[in-house]
Amino acid sequence: MELIHRNLAIGIHDALQETFFEKNKYADKVIERLLKAHKKWGSQDRAVVSEIFYNIIRWKKRLEYYMGEGVKPNNIYRLIIAYLLWSKTNYKKFEEFDGIKIADILTKLKKDTVPTKAIEHSIPEWLAETLEKELGAGWEKEMRALNEQAPTVLRANTLKTSTKELISDLSDENVVAYTVKNYPDAVQLEEKKNVFLTTAFKEGLFEVQDASSQKIGYFLDVKEGQRVVDACAGAGGKTLHLAALMQNKGQIVALDIFEWKLAELKRRAKRAGAHNIETRMISDNKVIKRLHDKADRLLIDAPCSGLGVLKRNPDSKWKIDQDFIDRIKKEQQQILQDYSKMVKVGGKMVYATCSILPSENNLQVEEFLKHNSGFKLVKDEKVMPSQGYDGFYMALIERVS
Repeated sequence: MELIHRNLAIGIHDALQETFFEKNKYADKVIERLLKAHKKWGSQDRAVVSEIFYNIIRWKKRLEYYMGEGVKPNNIYRLIIAYLLWSKTNYKKFEEFDGIKIADILTKLKKDTVPTKAIEHSIPEWLAETLEKELGAGWEKEMRALNEQAPTVLRANTLKTSTKELISDLSDENVVAYTVKNYPDAVQLEEKKNVFLTTAFKEGLFEVQDASSQKIGYFLDVKEGQRVVDACAGAGGKTLHLAALMQNKGQIVALDIFEWKLAELKRRAKRAGAHNIETRMISDNKVIKRLHDKADRLLIDAPCSGLGVLKRNPDSKWKIDQDFIDRIKKEQQQILQDYSKMVKVGGKMVYATCSILPSENNLQVEEFLKHNSGFKLVKDEKVMPSQGYDGFYMALIERVS
Protein backbone atom coordinates (compact mmCIF):
# COMPACT_ATOMS: atom_id res chain seq x y z
CA MET A 1 0.00 0.00 0.00
CA GLU A 2 1.46 3.37 -0.99
CA LEU A 3 0.14 6.88 -1.56
CA ILE A 4 2.01 8.33 -4.50
CA HIS A 5 -0.66 10.23 -6.46
CA ARG A 6 -1.58 13.72 -5.26
CA ASN A 7 -5.20 13.55 -6.46
CA LEU A 8 -5.76 10.47 -4.27
CA ALA A 9 -4.48 12.35 -1.20
CA ILE A 10 -6.81 15.27 -1.99
CA GLY A 11 -9.72 12.86 -2.44
CA ILE A 12 -9.05 11.21 0.94
CA HIS A 13 -8.78 14.66 2.58
CA ASP A 14 -12.10 15.86 1.14
CA ALA A 15 -13.92 12.63 2.03
CA LEU A 16 -12.66 12.77 5.63
CA GLN A 17 -13.67 16.42 5.94
CA GLU A 18 -17.18 15.58 4.74
CA THR A 19 -17.52 12.55 7.06
CA PHE A 20 -16.23 14.27 10.20
CA PHE A 21 -17.62 17.78 9.81
CA GLU A 22 -20.80 17.69 7.73
CA LYS A 23 -24.09 16.73 9.32
CA ASN A 24 -25.65 13.34 8.47
CA LYS A 25 -22.81 12.31 6.16
CA TYR A 26 -21.98 8.61 6.50
CA ALA A 27 -18.64 7.13 5.46
CA ASP A 28 -20.03 4.45 3.13
CA LYS A 29 -22.05 6.98 1.13
CA VAL A 30 -19.23 9.56 1.13
CA ILE A 31 -16.71 7.09 -0.31
CA GLU A 32 -19.26 5.80 -2.83
CA ARG A 33 -19.79 9.34 -4.15
CA LEU A 34 -16.04 10.05 -4.23
CA LEU A 35 -15.31 6.91 -6.28
CA LYS A 36 -18.22 7.63 -8.63
CA ALA A 37 -16.88 11.14 -9.23
CA HIS A 38 -13.43 9.77 -10.21
CA LYS A 39 -14.22 7.22 -12.88
CA LYS A 40 -10.63 7.41 -14.19
CA TRP A 41 -9.12 5.94 -11.02
CA GLY A 42 -8.10 2.32 -11.57
CA SER A 43 -8.99 -0.51 -9.21
CA GLN A 44 -5.64 -0.18 -7.40
CA ASP A 45 -6.21 3.55 -6.79
CA ARG A 46 -9.72 2.89 -5.50
CA ALA A 47 -8.43 0.25 -3.11
CA VAL A 48 -5.77 2.65 -1.75
CA VAL A 49 -8.28 5.46 -1.24
CA SER A 50 -10.89 3.23 0.44
CA GLU A 51 -8.42 1.51 2.74
CA ILE A 52 -6.70 4.70 3.93
CA PHE A 53 -10.03 6.55 4.30
CA TYR A 54 -11.63 3.79 6.41
CA ASN A 55 -8.50 3.16 8.49
CA ILE A 56 -8.17 6.83 9.39
CA ILE A 57 -11.82 6.92 10.49
CA ARG A 58 -11.32 3.70 12.45
CA TRP A 59 -8.16 4.91 14.22
CA LYS A 60 -9.07 8.61 14.57
CA LYS A 61 -8.65 8.84 18.35
CA ARG A 62 -5.30 7.07 18.32
CA LEU A 63 -4.08 9.27 15.46
CA GLU A 64 -5.20 12.39 17.34
CA TYR A 65 -2.96 11.28 20.21
CA TYR A 66 0.01 10.97 17.83
CA MET A 67 -0.86 14.40 16.34
CA GLY A 68 -1.11 15.98 19.76
CA GLU A 69 -4.47 17.61 18.94
CA GLY A 70 -8.03 16.83 17.96
CA VAL A 71 -9.06 16.70 14.30
CA LYS A 72 -10.27 20.03 12.93
CA PRO A 73 -11.29 21.02 9.39
CA ASN A 74 -7.87 22.68 8.90
CA ASN A 75 -5.58 19.86 10.12
CA ILE A 76 -6.81 16.84 8.17
CA TYR A 77 -3.58 16.60 6.16
CA ARG A 78 -1.74 16.32 9.49
CA LEU A 79 -4.12 13.49 10.42
CA ILE A 80 -3.34 11.76 7.11
CA ILE A 81 0.42 12.12 7.74
CA ALA A 82 0.01 10.67 11.25
CA TYR A 83 -1.71 7.64 9.73
CA LEU A 84 0.88 7.19 6.96
CA LEU A 85 3.72 7.29 9.50
CA TRP A 86 1.97 4.98 11.99
CA SER A 87 1.02 2.41 9.32
CA LYS A 88 4.47 2.72 7.63
CA THR A 89 2.79 3.54 4.30
CA ASN A 90 5.07 4.87 1.55
CA TYR A 91 4.00 8.33 0.44
CA LYS A 92 5.19 11.23 -1.68
CA LYS A 93 5.66 14.65 -0.07
CA PHE A 94 2.83 16.56 -1.80
CA GLU A 95 2.61 20.33 -1.37
CA GLU A 96 -0.46 19.80 0.85
CA PHE A 97 1.92 18.23 3.41
CA ASP A 98 4.25 21.26 3.46
CA GLY A 99 4.84 22.77 6.87
CA ILE A 100 3.55 19.76 8.80
CA LYS A 101 6.01 19.04 11.63
CA ILE A 102 6.44 15.30 11.81
CA ALA A 103 9.13 15.16 14.53
CA ASP A 104 6.57 15.23 17.39
CA ILE A 105 4.50 12.49 15.74
CA LEU A 106 7.60 10.31 15.27
CA THR A 107 8.65 10.83 18.92
CA LYS A 108 5.29 9.51 20.13
CA LEU A 109 5.36 6.61 17.66
CA LYS A 110 8.83 5.58 18.92
CA LYS A 111 7.47 5.32 22.48
CA ASP A 112 5.09 2.62 21.24
CA THR A 113 2.66 3.13 24.14
CA VAL A 114 -0.58 5.05 24.54
CA PRO A 115 -1.99 6.44 27.81
CA THR A 116 -5.51 4.95 27.86
CA LYS A 117 -7.48 1.93 26.66
CA ALA A 118 -9.84 4.25 24.77
CA ILE A 119 -6.89 5.64 22.79
CA GLU A 120 -5.44 2.15 22.25
CA HIS A 121 -8.70 0.88 20.73
CA SER A 122 -9.59 4.27 19.23
CA ILE A 123 -13.02 4.81 20.77
CA PRO A 124 -14.52 7.65 22.81
CA GLU A 125 -13.80 7.46 26.58
CA TRP A 126 -17.53 7.09 27.40
CA LEU A 127 -17.76 4.07 25.08
CA ALA A 128 -14.77 2.33 26.69
CA GLU A 129 -16.53 2.74 30.06
CA THR A 130 -19.85 1.43 28.71
CA LEU A 131 -18.24 -1.60 27.05
CA GLU A 132 -16.27 -2.49 30.17
CA LYS A 133 -19.34 -2.10 32.38
CA GLU A 134 -21.54 -4.27 30.14
CA LEU A 135 -19.09 -6.86 28.77
CA GLY A 136 -16.57 -7.11 31.59
CA ALA A 137 -12.99 -8.16 30.88
CA GLY A 138 -13.88 -9.50 27.39
CA TRP A 139 -14.59 -6.04 25.97
CA GLU A 140 -11.06 -5.48 24.65
CA LYS A 141 -11.07 -8.73 22.69
CA GLU A 142 -14.31 -7.60 21.01
CA MET A 143 -12.91 -4.12 20.34
CA ARG A 144 -9.82 -5.62 18.69
CA ALA A 145 -12.11 -7.64 16.40
CA LEU A 146 -14.24 -4.56 15.64
CA ASN A 147 -11.13 -2.65 14.52
CA GLU A 148 -10.40 -5.20 11.81
CA GLN A 149 -11.65 -4.85 8.25
CA ALA A 150 -14.93 -6.62 7.60
CA PRO A 151 -14.81 -9.47 5.08
CA THR A 152 -17.16 -9.25 2.10
CA VAL A 153 -19.85 -11.90 2.45
CA LEU A 154 -22.62 -12.53 -0.08
CA ARG A 155 -25.86 -14.41 0.36
CA ALA A 156 -26.66 -16.66 -2.59
CA ASN A 157 -30.24 -15.98 -3.66
CA THR A 158 -31.64 -19.53 -3.55
CA LEU A 159 -34.68 -18.45 -5.59
CA LYS A 160 -32.29 -18.33 -8.55
CA THR A 161 -29.06 -20.17 -7.72
CA SER A 162 -27.03 -22.17 -5.18
CA THR A 163 -23.77 -21.29 -3.42
CA LYS A 164 -21.91 -23.72 -5.67
CA GLU A 165 -23.32 -22.21 -8.88
CA LEU A 166 -22.74 -18.69 -7.58
CA ILE A 167 -19.08 -19.41 -6.83
CA SER A 168 -18.68 -20.77 -10.36
CA ASP A 169 -20.44 -17.75 -11.95
CA LEU A 170 -18.30 -15.33 -9.96
CA SER A 171 -15.17 -17.22 -10.90
CA ASP A 172 -16.07 -16.66 -14.59
CA GLU A 173 -15.97 -12.93 -13.80
CA ASN A 174 -12.59 -13.17 -11.99
CA VAL A 175 -14.07 -12.95 -8.50
CA VAL A 176 -12.73 -15.67 -6.22
CA ALA A 177 -15.14 -16.81 -3.49
CA TYR A 178 -15.71 -19.78 -1.19
CA THR A 179 -18.47 -21.25 1.00
CA VAL A 180 -18.60 -20.56 4.75
CA LYS A 181 -18.96 -23.46 7.19
CA ASN A 182 -22.28 -23.48 9.11
CA TYR A 183 -23.76 -20.71 6.93
CA PRO A 184 -25.78 -22.52 4.22
CA ASP A 185 -26.29 -19.53 1.89
CA ALA A 186 -23.07 -17.59 2.53
CA VAL A 187 -20.24 -17.07 0.06
CA GLN A 188 -17.15 -15.11 1.13
CA LEU A 189 -14.87 -13.19 -1.22
CA GLU A 190 -11.15 -13.87 -1.14
CA GLU A 191 -10.47 -10.16 -1.56
CA LYS A 192 -12.51 -6.97 -1.78
CA LYS A 193 -14.02 -6.51 -5.23
CA ASN A 194 -16.77 -4.26 -6.59
CA VAL A 195 -19.27 -7.09 -7.02
CA PHE A 196 -22.05 -4.69 -8.03
CA LEU A 197 -20.53 -4.53 -11.51
CA THR A 198 -20.88 -8.29 -12.08
CA THR A 199 -23.50 -9.90 -14.28
CA ALA A 200 -24.29 -12.21 -11.35
CA PHE A 201 -25.39 -9.18 -9.33
CA LYS A 202 -27.43 -7.66 -12.15
CA GLU A 203 -29.22 -10.98 -12.57
CA GLY A 204 -30.13 -11.02 -8.87
CA LEU A 205 -28.09 -14.10 -7.98
CA PHE A 206 -26.88 -12.64 -4.67
CA GLU A 207 -27.10 -9.86 -2.11
CA VAL A 208 -24.24 -8.52 0.01
CA GLN A 209 -25.14 -9.63 3.54
CA ASP A 210 -22.85 -10.42 6.46
CA ALA A 211 -22.83 -14.04 7.64
CA SER A 212 -24.13 -13.12 11.13
CA SER A 213 -27.05 -11.24 9.60
CA GLN A 214 -27.93 -14.36 7.56
CA LYS A 215 -28.48 -16.31 10.79
CA ILE A 216 -31.58 -14.27 11.59
CA GLY A 217 -33.70 -15.53 8.69
CA TYR A 218 -33.09 -19.12 9.79
CA PHE A 219 -33.66 -18.23 13.45
CA LEU A 220 -37.19 -16.99 12.67
CA ASP A 221 -38.10 -20.54 11.57
CA VAL A 222 -40.35 -19.48 8.67
CA LYS A 223 -42.40 -21.98 6.67
CA GLU A 224 -43.79 -21.82 3.14
CA GLY A 225 -47.28 -20.34 3.03
CA GLN A 226 -47.03 -18.39 6.29
CA ARG A 227 -47.86 -14.74 6.85
CA VAL A 228 -44.65 -13.08 7.98
CA VAL A 229 -44.24 -9.47 9.08
CA ASP A 230 -40.83 -7.78 8.89
CA ALA A 231 -41.53 -4.80 11.12
CA CYS A 232 -38.33 -2.76 10.63
CA ALA A 233 -37.55 -3.91 7.10
CA GLY A 234 -35.34 -1.02 5.99
CA ALA A 235 -33.94 -1.65 2.52
CA GLY A 236 -34.78 -5.32 2.94
CA GLY A 237 -31.64 -7.48 3.23
CA LYS A 238 -33.31 -9.81 5.73
CA THR A 239 -36.73 -9.52 4.02
CA LEU A 240 -35.27 -10.92 0.80
CA HIS A 241 -33.65 -13.77 2.71
CA LEU A 242 -37.04 -14.64 4.26
CA ALA A 243 -38.63 -14.63 0.77
CA ALA A 244 -35.99 -17.13 -0.40
CA LEU A 245 -36.43 -19.34 2.68
CA MET A 246 -40.21 -19.36 2.01
CA GLN A 247 -39.55 -20.14 -1.68
CA ASN A 248 -41.81 -17.22 -2.63
CA LYS A 249 -44.81 -18.98 -1.04
CA GLY A 250 -47.00 -17.20 1.51
CA GLN A 251 -46.86 -13.49 2.25
CA ILE A 252 -44.27 -11.13 3.70
CA VAL A 253 -45.48 -7.72 4.85
CA ALA A 254 -42.45 -5.39 4.97
CA LEU A 255 -42.95 -2.36 7.20
CA ASP A 256 -40.78 0.69 7.74
CA ILE A 257 -41.15 4.33 8.77
CA PHE A 258 -39.15 5.50 5.73
CA GLU A 259 -40.76 5.45 2.28
CA TRP A 260 -37.38 5.66 0.47
CA LYS A 261 -36.12 2.48 2.17
CA LEU A 262 -39.21 0.58 1.07
CA ALA A 263 -38.74 1.89 -2.48
CA GLU A 264 -35.21 0.47 -2.43
CA LEU A 265 -36.58 -2.84 -1.08
CA LYS A 266 -39.05 -3.06 -3.99
CA ARG A 267 -36.23 -2.48 -6.47
CA ARG A 268 -34.09 -5.19 -4.84
CA ALA A 269 -37.04 -7.61 -4.62
CA LYS A 270 -37.68 -7.22 -8.35
CA ARG A 271 -34.05 -8.00 -9.15
CA ALA A 272 -34.08 -10.99 -6.76
CA GLY A 273 -37.33 -12.38 -8.21
CA ALA A 274 -38.98 -12.23 -4.76
CA HIS A 275 -42.72 -11.92 -5.49
CA ASN A 276 -44.31 -12.53 -2.09
CA ILE A 277 -43.35 -9.18 -0.49
CA GLU A 278 -45.81 -6.37 0.11
CA THR A 279 -44.45 -3.07 1.46
CA ARG A 280 -46.37 -0.79 3.83
CA MET A 281 -45.12 2.45 5.29
CA ILE A 282 -45.83 2.97 8.99
CA SER A 283 -47.46 6.38 8.69
CA ASP A 284 -49.52 5.96 11.87
CA ASN A 285 -50.50 3.37 14.51
CA LYS A 286 -53.37 2.10 12.38
CA VAL A 287 -50.90 0.28 10.10
CA ILE A 288 -49.77 -1.82 13.08
CA LYS A 289 -53.29 -2.21 14.53
CA ARG A 290 -54.61 -3.69 11.30
CA LEU A 291 -52.04 -6.47 11.67
CA HIS A 292 -52.84 -7.34 15.31
CA ASP A 293 -53.06 -11.16 15.80
CA LYS A 294 -52.38 -11.72 12.07
CA ALA A 295 -48.71 -12.80 11.87
CA ASP A 296 -47.45 -16.39 12.01
CA ARG A 297 -43.97 -14.93 12.27
CA LEU A 298 -42.72 -11.44 13.15
CA LEU A 299 -39.21 -10.08 12.73
CA ILE A 300 -38.26 -7.05 14.81
CA ASP A 301 -34.81 -6.04 13.58
CA ALA A 302 -34.76 -3.20 16.08
CA PRO A 303 -33.00 0.14 15.74
CA CYS A 304 -29.89 -0.04 17.92
CA SER A 305 -26.47 1.47 18.70
CA GLY A 306 -24.88 -0.53 15.83
CA LEU A 307 -21.89 -1.39 18.03
CA GLY A 308 -21.77 -4.91 16.57
CA VAL A 309 -21.09 -3.61 13.06
CA LEU A 310 -18.28 -1.10 13.69
CA LYS A 311 -16.07 -3.16 11.34
CA ARG A 312 -18.09 -1.89 8.40
CA ASN A 313 -19.39 1.40 9.89
CA PRO A 314 -16.44 2.71 11.90
CA ASP A 315 -17.68 6.32 11.70
CA SER A 316 -20.74 5.54 13.80
CA LYS A 317 -18.65 5.40 17.00
CA TRP A 318 -17.89 9.11 16.51
CA LYS A 319 -21.54 9.96 15.78
CA ILE A 320 -23.31 8.37 18.79
CA ASP A 321 -23.15 9.11 22.52
CA GLN A 322 -24.50 7.65 25.77
CA ASP A 323 -27.67 9.77 25.45
CA PHE A 324 -28.33 8.21 22.05
CA ILE A 325 -27.99 4.69 23.51
CA ASP A 326 -30.33 5.54 26.41
CA ARG A 327 -32.90 6.93 23.96
CA ILE A 328 -32.65 3.94 21.62
CA LYS A 329 -33.21 1.52 24.53
CA LYS A 330 -36.51 3.23 25.35
CA GLU A 331 -37.45 2.99 21.67
CA GLN A 332 -36.56 -0.73 21.55
CA GLN A 333 -38.82 -1.48 24.52
CA GLN A 334 -41.66 0.55 23.00
CA ILE A 335 -41.32 -1.28 19.67
CA LEU A 336 -41.33 -4.67 21.42
CA GLN A 337 -44.49 -3.77 23.37
CA ASP A 338 -46.35 -2.30 20.37
CA TYR A 339 -45.28 -4.62 17.56
CA SER A 340 -45.53 -7.93 19.46
CA LYS A 341 -49.34 -7.56 19.28
CA MET A 342 -49.10 -8.53 15.60
CA VAL A 343 -48.16 -12.13 16.48
CA LYS A 344 -50.97 -14.73 16.55
CA VAL A 345 -51.31 -17.08 19.50
CA GLY A 346 -48.99 -19.97 18.61
CA GLY A 347 -46.93 -17.66 16.39
CA LYS A 348 -43.30 -16.67 16.96
CA MET A 349 -41.22 -13.53 16.73
CA VAL A 350 -37.53 -12.71 16.65
CA TYR A 351 -36.16 -9.63 18.39
CA ALA A 352 -32.75 -8.88 16.85
CA THR A 353 -30.14 -6.12 17.04
CA CYS A 354 -26.67 -5.54 15.62
CA SER A 355 -25.47 -4.49 19.07
CA ILE A 356 -23.22 -6.33 21.53
CA LEU A 357 -24.57 -4.59 24.66
CA PRO A 358 -26.65 -6.82 26.97
CA SER A 359 -28.73 -3.73 27.87
CA GLU A 360 -29.98 -3.60 24.27
CA ASN A 361 -30.28 -7.36 23.94
CA ASN A 362 -31.16 -10.05 26.50
CA LEU A 363 -32.02 -7.44 29.17
CA GLN A 364 -34.60 -5.90 26.80
CA VAL A 365 -36.12 -9.35 26.22
CA GLU A 366 -36.21 -10.05 29.99
CA GLU A 367 -37.93 -6.71 30.58
CA PHE A 368 -40.50 -7.46 27.86
CA LEU A 369 -41.28 -10.97 29.19
CA LYS A 370 -41.68 -9.64 32.73
CA HIS A 371 -44.63 -7.50 31.59
CA ASN A 372 -46.08 -9.85 28.93
CA SER A 373 -46.99 -13.22 30.42
CA GLY A 374 -48.54 -14.39 27.12
CA PHE A 375 -45.02 -14.75 25.62
CA LYS A 376 -42.15 -17.11 26.40
CA LEU A 377 -38.52 -17.25 25.31
CA VAL A 378 -37.79 -20.26 23.08
CA LYS A 379 -34.04 -19.57 22.66
CA ASP A 380 -31.60 -16.75 22.08
CA GLU A 381 -28.14 -16.39 20.62
CA LYS A 382 -25.44 -13.77 20.70
CA VAL A 383 -22.83 -13.64 17.97
CA MET A 384 -19.73 -11.71 19.00
CA PRO A 385 -17.39 -9.87 16.59
CA SER A 386 -14.46 -12.00 17.83
CA GLN A 387 -16.17 -14.97 16.13
CA GLY A 388 -15.19 -13.43 12.79
CA TYR A 389 -18.31 -11.66 11.52
CA ASP A 390 -20.60 -8.85 12.71
CA GLY A 391 -21.88 -8.77 16.27
CA PHE A 392 -25.59 -9.66 16.51
CA TYR A 393 -28.17 -10.73 19.05
CA MET A 394 -31.36 -12.66 18.33
CA ALA A 395 -34.13 -13.98 20.58
CA LEU A 396 -36.92 -16.31 19.42
CA ILE A 397 -40.08 -15.65 21.42
CA GLU A 398 -43.35 -17.57 21.16
CA ARG A 399 -46.81 -16.19 21.87
CA VAL A 400 -48.46 -18.85 24.04
CA SER A 401 -51.73 -17.10 24.97
